[in-house]
Amino acid sequence: MPKFRFTLEGPLRQRRNVEQMRQRELAVALKAMQALQEELRALDESIKQANEDMRQGHMTGAIDTNYLAAHRRFIMSAQRKGMTLMQRIALAQREVNERRAAVVEAAKQFKVLEKLREHQWEGFRMEYARKEFAELDEIGTQIACRVSSEDSPGPVAAGGEI
Repeated sequence: MPKFRFTLEGPLRQRRNVEQMRQRELAVALKAMQALQEELRALDESIKQANEDMRQGHMTGAIDTNYLAAHRRFIMSAQRKGMTLMQRIALAQREVNERRAAVVEAAKQFKVLEKLREHQWEGFRMEYARKEFAELDEIGTQIACRVSSEDSPGPVAAGGEI
């Protein structure tokens, strides 16, 4: 069987590489967003812990206004940091969405060439099968002609009818 050659193998390989690169970029964006979300969870946990400490230890006896002021400043700072983190998460989500769209587009571009390759392969295979069938038919015809010529008598001797 002759070897199938797809003339657009280079662009097909290049599109596969682009798709893989876009997938890696998406993974990086997802990891960055996950790190931001983890940082936000840790901040939330520290706020909850600070509030719990305040309830448990400093609500009885003499009121320490310095401690209350420090706690309030910590909470305000944590809230500002939380808002900043939420904005960064929103930007990261937008980037993830863009990266995901880029992956989808790259996959679509790769699939177009892959389908073309499959279509050409199918045409190649059908053409090869057609040629092989024609060769087998020719061989069968030649064998049938030989067999029939061996079975029929040759020309009749002189004086006989042909």
